[in-house]
Amino acid sequence: MSLRAAVVVASNRAASGVYADETGPLIADWLRGQGFDCDAPAVVPDGDPVHEAIAAAVAAGARVVLTTGGTGLTPTDRTPEATAPLLDREVPGIAEAIRAAGVAKGVPTAMLSRGLAGISGDCLVINLPGSRGGVKDGLGVLEPVLAHAVEQVVGSDH
Repeated sequence: MSLRAAVVVASNRAASGVYADETGPLIADWLRGQGFDCDAPAVVPDGDPVHEAIAAAVAAGARVVLTTGGTGLTPTDRTPEATAPLLDREVPGIAEAIRAAGVAKGVPTAMLSRGLAGISGDCLVINLPGSRGGVKDGLGVLEPVLAHAVEQVVGSDH
């Protein structure tokens, strides 16, 4: 039986239909490729709707929730603030590694991401940047550790 995963896209413009989100499907497909059962991404406006979507996914039994978008410095970028109250414990090394991967690939603005990573109940929650390149870099960081991390959250060991 595969583990549940969820994707939350924080984007005012995608949520209002200005353009189609491309990062959410990329993440959902990647999660399925990692063996997770993942529905279509939830595309929501920045802020409180992000908090509500993450909380709903955790309540529905997701073992991992990956968000994309809303981690920058603009006034509407509120994903870290929406995520933080849901976290029982932070896992700062994940967010640091995602930022470092972007900088190492020659994207100095990757250091401006304020994304968080942590545990909410039995679920690992990770904020990825909103750019396609940032998402790809983040998924590259997660690939060798995600399954192990998700199992560690519930006390299992590989």
